[in-house]
Amino acid sequence: MRLLAPIKDHHSERRLFVARVAMTSSMAILLLGVVVARLVQLQVINYELFAEQSQGNRYRIEAVPPTRGLIYDRKGRVLAENLPAYQLEMIPEQVADLDDTLLRLAAMQLIATEDIDNFKELARSGPRFKPVTLKLRLTDEEIANFAIQRPRFQGVDFQPRLIRHYPHGPAVAHAVGYVGALSKEDLQRLGGSAYAGTAHTGKTGIESRYEEQLHGEVGYDNVVTNALGRQVPSDSRDLTEALPANQAPAPGDDLYLSLDLDLQLVASKALENKRGAVVAIDPWSGEILALVSTPSFDPNLFAVGMNTAQYAELQDNLTRPLFNRAIRGAYPPGSTIKPMLALAALESGATNLQHTTLCRGYFTLPNSTHRYRDWRPEGHGRVDLLEALTQSCDVYFYEISNDIGIDNMHRYLDMFGLGHATGIDISGEHEGLVPSTEWKQRTFSDYDRKWYPGETVIASIGQGYMLATPLQLASAIATVATRGTRYQPHLVAASENTLTGERTMYPPLKLADIRLNDEQSWDVAIEGMHAVMQGARGTARAAGANAKYEMAGKSGTAQVFSVAQDEEYDEELIDELLRDHALFVAFAPLENPRIAVAVIVENGSSGSRVAAPIARQLMDTYLGYGVHGTQ
Repeated sequence: MRLLAPIKDHHSERRLFVARVAMTSSMAILLLGVVVARLVQLQVINYELFAEQSQGNRYRIEAVPPTRGLIYDRKGRVLAENLPAYQLEMIPEQVADLDDTLLRLAAMQLIATEDIDNFKELARSGPRFKPVTLKLRLTDEEIANFAIQRPRFQGVDFQPRLIRHYPHGPAVAHAVGYVGALSKEDLQRLGGSAYAGTAHTGKTGIESRYEEQLHGEVGYDNVVTNALGRQVPSDSRDLTEALPANQAPAPGDDLYLSLDLDLQLVASKALENKRGAVVAIDPWSGEILALVSTPSFDPNLFAVGMNTAQYAELQDNLTRPLFNRAIRGAYPPGSTIKPMLALAALESGATNLQHTTLCRGYFTLPNSTHRYRDWRPEGHGRVDLLEALTQSCDVYFYEISNDIGIDNMHRYLDMFGLGHATGIDISGEHEGLVPSTEWKQRTFSDYDRKWYPGETVIASIGQGYMLATPLQLASAIATVATRGTRYQPHLVAASENTLTGERTMYPPLKLADIRLNDEQSWDVAIEGMHAVMQGARGTARAAGANAKYEMAGKSGTAQVFSVAQDEEYDEELIDELLRDHALFVAFAPLENPRIAVAVIVENGSSGSRVAAPIARQLMDTYLGYGVHGTQ
C-alpha cells in the first residue's frame, strides 16, 4: 500500500518564523543600543578629551631657538657675534636617490666624502619630512655654484640661518672659547626641552662656562599639520583663530669681559710662531686683561662645522693648538718665585739684609761633593739679598733654602695662590704643585717618602717637583704688586639683558690678604724686582731700558732635562724641544700698579732675552706708551 506524504504544518512554521524574527530584532536592537551608547560616550561623555586629542593631531608645536647673547671686551668691542649665513639642507622624502645626490654634492665639494655615511644615517633615523643640515655655512662662491645646479638636486636647497662668528678668531679662542654641535651628552646635561631647536652649545672658555646666560629661553610656534605630521598652509581664518598663541624665544644675555682687545692682539702677535702663553691681570680687581695661548686655532671652524679630516688635523697636531697653556700648562716656575721666597726667608729668619753670600758659580751641601750650579758659571761674587734678586743669583737661594725649609716654602707660596686652582671662571684649570714633606709622604711609596735636603735646594729656584701655570704666576706677582692684597682672577665683568638693557655687574671677589710680620719686607722684594728691569746690573735691564715709567719684573728659566754634573751644553746645538723654557713676570707702574703680567715661551731658552720683551710690550700698550716707552 503506498504511504501518503505528511500534510504541511503551517502553524509550526509560523511560530518558528516569529521566534526567529523576534530573536533577530532583539539582537539588532541590542547592537544598536551598544552603538548608541558608544556614540553617547564619544560625543557627550568624552567629548572634551577627544576634542583635545584631535586638536593635538591637527596642530604641532615647533621649537624656535633663541638668539645667542653676544660677547664684548671691556670697551664694548665684539668678540663673539651672530651672523646671517646660508646653510645647505636636504629633505629626505623629496630626494629620489639619496646615494647619488650625496655623491654629486661631494663631487661639487659642498660636503666631504667621508661624511656621506653620517648624512645617510641622519636622513634615515628621523622623520623624512624634516630637513637634514649638510653644511652650516656656504661661501658666496658655493652658493653661486649650487644655484646653477639646483634643478638637478631635488630636495636640496640653502636656507638662511644665524651662526656664531668670532671676528678675531685665534687671538681670543682660548679665552672666549667656541660653540660646537650638540651631542647626546650635552642634551643629557643641559636638558632636551630647554635646547629644543638648538643645534649648538658652548664647548670651552666663556662660551661653555656661561652657557646658561648666553643661550636664552626657547620659544615655540604652533603650526597646522596633516595626518602624516607635515605642515600645511594655515591661511583659513578658522584654522588661524583656533591655533594657540605662539611664544617668542627670549634671547640670551650679552656678556662684557674684562679683556682688553688691544692687549689681547698685541700678546697674540708677540707669541706668533711660538709655543707659549701670556696672562695679564689688574692687580686691584683680579680682572683678566689678556689671556693668550699659542699655537691657537680658529674657533669659527667649530661654529660652522668641520669634517673628520679637519678635526683630526687639529687633534693630532704635535704643537697642541687646542691645549690652553695659559690655565692648563703646568711648568717649573724657575726663578720667578724668588721674590716670594725672599719674603719667606725674611719672615722665617733664614736671612736678613746684612747677610751676604760668596757666589763662586756653584753650591755644595755639607758633607757632599755634588755641585748645584748657578746659571752664571763664573759666579756673581759676594751678594746680599737685593743683589741676589737683581742678578738672580741661584747660589744665594741655594744657601738659605734649608734654613727656610721646604714646609715653610710650601706655606708661603701657598699664601700667594701657587699649588692650587685660582678659581678663574673658565674650566680646565690645572692646580699646579708646591711640594712639602707631607705631600711626598702621601704621594710616594715607602721607599721614596723621605724628603732630602737636595730637593729643598732645587725647589728654591723653582725646579724639581714644583709646577705652576702662567695664570697662577700672574696672580701671584699681582699680589706682590699690591703688597698682599689678593683678588680672584675672573674674565666676565658684567652681563646685560638684551630685552630690557638692564646691566648686572660682577664685582671683584676679594681673597684673604697676606699679612707679614714686617711689612717692610715687601719693599725688599719689590725693590729687587725693580732693579731686575731698571737697575745697572739687572738681568732684564735691556727689556726695561728707556721706559718713561718705573716697573718691576723677574726672569725665570725652567730646565727641561737634566744635565750631568760636569756637562755643558750649547743651546744652539741641541734639539729645540730640549731647550729651557723662558719665563718672566712683571708689574707696572711701580708705585701704583695697574697691570701684572706672566709670560712663558716653551723652549725659549732665556727668560730675560725672550720672555721679558713680551712683558714690556704688553705693559707699554696697556699704559698708553708705544714701543720703548714713547707715547
